[in-house]
Amino acid sequence: MATTNDLKNGIVLDLDGQLWTVIDFQHVKPGKGGAFVRTTLKSVMSGKVVDKTFNAGTKVETATVDKRNMTFLYKDGSDFVFMDGDTFDQIPVSADVVGSGAGYLLENAQAVVAVHDSIPLFVELPVTVELLVQHTDPGLQGDRSTGGTKPATLETGLSINVPLFVNSGDRLKVDTRDGRYLGRA
Repeated sequence: MATTNDLKNGIVLDLDGQLWTVIDFQHVKPGKGGAFVRTTLKSVMSGKVVDKTFNAGTKVETATVDKRNMTFLYKDGSDFVFMDGDTFDQIPVSADVVGSGAGYLLENAQAVVAVHDSIPLFVELPVTVELLVQHTDPGLQGDRSTGGTKPATLETGLSINVPLFVNSGDRLKVDTRDGRYLGRA
């Protein structure tokens, strides 16, 4: 248990049996009446964002979320199997939990897996990853000065837009937050 005075960004709350992450909070002391805390909460399971107001000093239930550095081993059906580097425990993580991050996962890639009561909640990938271009159409000689882009398929099957000078077989840095091309590796 914690009070609303202990709230900070990133803390996970257990409200009515659901887990919510505090995205933003603000302590408000109006001229009349008691102080309160205005928060923006994001559901850990569904990603839904809501605004909730608590009276100052109210007790809230916090959830214990264990964030562990893990290694992605392989895909087993629709599950992704991760291994804890300290205990060598292997845990399956469903494709729903991995979400769009599946397009950036290669075998032996490092990620942070958040676990609550032995249930994986979400997977945090590094901000950038290096991936190999499996296929892209060749750029035409005169097209380089226009700054245009073309689609490229990466080794994970993900398709992104790249500059015209990128060829098949190049290693690229890709931003995992929005799938943006950052440069050659």
